[in-house]
Amino acid sequence: MTLGLSLETFTTLHVIISLLGIASGLVAFIAVARGAWLQRWHDGFLLTTILTSLTGFLFPFKGVTPAIVVGVLSMVLLVVACLALYRWKAKGWARLVYMVTGVIALYFNMFVLIIQSFQKIPTFTALAPTQSEPPFVIAQAIVLLGSLVLGFAATRSSRRSAIEA
Repeated sequence: MTLGLSLETFTTLHVIISLLGIASGLVAFIAVARGAWLQRWHDGFLLTTILTSLTGFLFPFKGVTPAIVVGVLSMVLLVVACLALYRWKAKGWARLVYMVTGVIALYFNMFVLIIQSFQKIPTFTALAPTQSEPPFVIAQAIVLLGSLVLGFAATRSSRRSAIEA
């Protein structure tokens, strides 16, 4: 089911939403790491990242795939992130919960972007056809390390600053 769109059009829409989720998440969490809170960027991040997971479930598939597992995990994290931010206003322990779940959801989105890039972009596919070659491993390691650093910085900074949600 692709919402009545051709698979190609639906895939393009899904990719655009995913890239918007990644971009808005990076802006939102880098701002937190620098001591600023940009509520609309967090709203945009959560909306587009939720839409990324939801549209991902609409692709034709047979059985449980790694993408489905990541999508389900991401949705669980996003529900918790939304509760922490909107229900509990990211106060006290909820602030830490939001930072951790939000950054992990952002990481999942970037993780899938790397996988899809190496599968679908011919230049990347040539560099790592089985996704076990050094370019793929290095790309994933950079994203993981960057996410850990961003999560640590955002969590540490958010403890010192007020969040107005």
